Amino acid sequence: MSHRQLAKAIVGRRLSRSSTAALVCQRSLSTTITSSTNAFPNNASRPKQLRRSCLPSSLPFSTTADANSAEETAKKEEIEFQAETRQLLDIVTHSLYTDKEVFLRELVSNASDALEKLRHLQVSGGITSGSDQDKSIPLEIRITTDEATNTLTITDTGVGMNRGEMVSNLGTIARSGSRAFVKEMQVKEQLGPENTPDPFGSGIIGKFGVGFYSGFMVADKVDVRSKPADGSQDEPLVWESTGAGTYSISPLSADVRQDRGTSVVLHLRDDMCKYSEESTIETILKKYSNFVGFPIFLNGKRVNTIDAIWLHDPKEVDDEKHAAFYKYVSHMYDDPLSHIHFRMDAPIDIKALFYIPSFHQEKYGMGRMDPGAKSPDILPDWCRFIKGVVDSEDLPLSISREKPQDTALVTKMRRALTKKIISHLSTMMKKDTAKYKEEFYKEYAFFLKEGICQDYESQQSLSKLLYFETSKGMNGELVSLDEYVSRCPPEQKDIYYLYAPSRELALQSPYMEAFSKNKREVLFIYTPIDDFVMTNLKAFEGRNLVNVDSSDIDFGDSKDSDKDKDSETDSDQSTSSTGEYSLTPTQATEFCAWFQSTMSSKVSTCRTTNRLSSSPAVITGNESAAYRRIMRMVETSEGGVESGAMPLPKQTVEINPNHEIIAGLYHLKNSDPVLAQVLAEQIFDNCLTAAGLLDDGRSMLPRLNDLLLCIVKSGVDKREKSTENAEGTSDTSDSIPRAELDSTPQDTDENAAK
Repeated sequence: MSHRQLAKAIVGRRLSRSSTAALVCQRSLSTTITSSTNAFPNNASRPKQLRRSCLPSSLPFSTTADANSAEETAKKEEIEFQAETRQLLDIVTHSLYTDKEVFLRELVSNASDALEKLRHLQVSGGITSGSDQDKSIPLEIRITTDEATNTLTITDTGVGMNRGEMVSNLGTIARSGSRAFVKEMQVKEQLGPENTPDPFGSGIIGKFGVGFYSGFMVADKVDVRSKPADGSQDEPLVWESTGAGTYSISPLSADVRQDRGTSVVLHLRDDMCKYSEESTIETILKKYSNFVGFPIFLNGKRVNTIDAIWLHDPKEVDDEKHAAFYKYVSHMYDDPLSHIHFRMDAPIDIKALFYIPSFHQEKYGMGRMDPGAKSPDILPDWCRFIKGVVDSEDLPLSISREKPQDTALVTKMRRALTKKIISHLSTMMKKDTAKYKEEFYKEYAFFLKEGICQDYESQQSLSKLLYFETSKGMNGELVSLDEYVSRCPPEQKDIYYLYAPSRELALQSPYMEAFSKNKREVLFIYTPIDDFVMTNLKAFEGRNLVNVDSSDIDFGDSKDSDKDKDSETDSDQSTSSTGEYSLTPTQATEFCAWFQSTMSSKVSTCRTTNRLSSSPAVITGNESAAYRRIMRMVETSEGGVESGAMPLPKQTVEINPNHEIIAGLYHLKNSDPVLAQVLAEQIFDNCLTAAGLLDDGRSMLPRLNDLLLCIVKSGVDKREKSTENAEGTSDTSDSIPRAELDSTPQDTDENAAK
């Protein structure tokens, strides 16, 4: 959809293990995993609570080398890549990653790994040598853009590399130096003392050994300058390659400064010059690497300033921090309605921070919010309004760090997160009912109902979060299903509901007559999604959800008493001399047979019922009116509904034998069969209208006009007869003898007295 907001994946992996992953849900509720070499959203590494000083200004690193130096040429060594480099580089460049911009994520993650290795070696005593100047350099990442030379430089002050490490780490594709480092530390830890000063590899991200080569997606040449931190090699080296199958390693030119650590210089292709622009690089860093645990400076300016508050103790994070972080992950400017901050260890290690916005954007015509294209299974689709972060240590990622590898673990994570969200909403519903009803439910009821229709595992728990109006409540008064069940009489075994366009029409429905008479409460639903909810839910707490238009409504004891009353009434009426407005059982049976034969193309069964009091007839056991309406909409969207494309099946009609219309129609079917048939058709259409099954009310207009014409003609005929009677009376008065007209009133009185 053109107006759909695209999800921005701020995902990564925790730096506590090499197989960790984190998820950040962006403004469109993205539950995506785009793993980076970092261990947190946006491929950021796990933040460390380290106090580090920052350089007052960027170091004077050079971005070019003197290739014409005779001394350098003499020492320069050409070496071929191991493995089928050409094919592998082609795969990395064109097939492995979704977006070219992720090259920066990979290189920043490599820099973070180098810093993490050095930090570990320093803490554990693995590095004791090195100049005082190198020891004073803080652990940080510096990125420099140069539009004039079309280059991009990523520099870290980490562990650095000697010549052998350059050959093994950069000259062999798919060999991860970080993974080898972790294994080495594991072995040392097993052989060493039990309590080490720092856990090995707590911030290591790299695992696959291909992230570095993503630089060739945007560069036609890559230079790597490095100086090891252990002092094993005083002279910095430069690794150079165009990705064409060979690389070279040579001493770095003396006029190029390289302190401890590594600098990766990308000579960008002409069509990738945008990556030499500061604004473009800043956007990518904030998208993927905002939570790297070491400071990142872009042209001397600190970029990653957002704290990873989901790693903190929930009690330590105040509302102000929550509001700031919510605005960052959602790109919205409202305050969150509620937040869910929790940790769990089983069945899977999870640290999560979710926010419920104060409003959603689908209702403003901005299109359906995208649950995430890269990993849509972290949360169910109905939770797409949730924004936040999911951080897991146990979830391994694919080689592109964009998708999880273990679908079974993803399923466990999905189930655990969904239960936590529902539990939070249930707590809000009980402890802060007013806020839940007035703020959350009015805004997000649709999503809960969608979840009942789609998420079978969560149906029953989601159903407890729903509210409905009822026949016994006031207009706008909402009742939960639990509250409805608590008010049911002991003999009531089902939950009754009625679908109608409005409360007024629901109360006037002929289906409500029996429930009002028996004092049974009925849920009112007003939208098609509500009808689908009832159809999919089917039962709640062991009670069936029954539509009031069902033919097998059972009221228990009250029904039996009503039958007794009706039988007594029928008996009295059959022996009464004034049974004009009711039918005897024999007459009712005869009428049902006539009605069914007259409407044989539309009626399958006609029978009497005692559920009606003021209505002549109803349809029972019919298909869902909401479902039929939606199916017609689907048919229309696919090219229009042709005549007869969705024929209405034959219906079951139940009549009220004690109604004046039915009794009058019984006598009229013999005296005026044509008019009786027209009335029968109108009664049937009235039943369809009450059930919401009449596709187009305009079909009744010709018949209604005919009935109106009959009424008008009948009135005219009566008036003419009345006029004729009046004229006959006048003629009679004119024939009175003159003597009688001339008689005086006194004579008349005397005659009257006689």
